[in-house]
Amino acid sequence: MSTNWEHIDKCAKEWIKEAGERIHQAFRKTLTIETKSSRSDLVTNVDKEVEQFFIERIRQTFPSHRVLGEEGFGDCISALDGIVWIIDPIDGTMNFIHQRRNFAISIGIFADGIGMLGYVYDVVHDELYYAQKGKGAFLNDQPLPVLQSVSIPEAIICLNASWIIENKQVDPKQLARLVQEVRGTRSYGSAALEMAYIAAGRLDAYLTMRLSPWDFAGGLVIVKEVGGLVTNMDGEPLDLLGPSSVFVSKPGLHREILQQYIRK
Repeated sequence: MSTNWEHIDKCAKEWIKEAGERIHQAFRKTLTIETKSSRSDLVTNVDKEVEQFFIERIRQTFPSHRVLGEEGFGDCISALDGIVWIIDPIDGTMNFIHQRRNFAISIGIFADGIGMLGYVYDVVHDELYYAQKGKGAFLNDQPLPVLQSVSIPEAIICLNASWIIENKQVDPKQLARLVQEVRGTRSYGSAALEMAYIAAGRLDAYLTMRLSPWDFAGGLVIVKEVGGLVTNMDGEPLDLLGPSSVFVSKPGLHREILQQYIRK
C-alpha cells in the first residue's frame, strides 16, 4: 500500500499553523521555565504542550507512525524503519523566552530513514518553509530557487562564537581564519531557522559542533531540495538518532570550507 504523502503534508501544515496560534496565545500568559542539562538548555510549559499537541494529532490520524520529540513525549526509537516524525516544538527556546522571536517549529518526516517532508515555521513572522522530496522547497507557497555557488569572500556564514574559542571539537584557529575571510557572520540561536535561511538564500553556510536530530530534521529535507549540502564536520551523513556536528552549505562552498578550514 503506497503512502499518501499529500495527505500527510496537508495535515502537517494544518497542525503547524494551529500550533503556531497556540504559541501566539502563550505570549499573553506567564511561562513556566525549567532548565534541563544546563542553565542555557531551557524548556517551557509551551514546548511541552505543543509537542503533546502534535503527538495527539499524529496518533489519532496516523496510528502506525512513530514520533521522536525533543521533550520526550514520543516513542522510544532505536531504528528509523517505517514512518517517523522528528519534532522540535520550539527550536530556539531561549529566544522564545527572552526575545519572543527567532524561534521556530521544526518537523521532519522520514520513511525508512529517508527524509520525505520537512517544515520550519517561523511563528512570529508567519513564514513557513517546507519541502517534499523530489518536489522542491517553498516559502509560503513560493518556490525557492536552486542554490548557486558562492565564494568565501562573498559568503555570510552562521557560527556560534563559542566555536572560535578553545574547545574540544575543532581547532578554533582554523574557524577564526574562516571568520576573518568571509564577508560576514551571523548567529540566530535557532538551528532550524538558520538552515531555512540557507535554503532561502539568506545565509551561505552554517556550522555547529553538536545538534540533536529534532534540531535539524526539518531543515535537512528543505536544504537538500534546493541543492544544499548537509553533513557532519567529517563530511559524513548526519545521525538521525543521536547528536551530530552539523555543517550546512551551498554547493562548492561546502567542499572548500571542509577541506581548508575544518580540522578535527
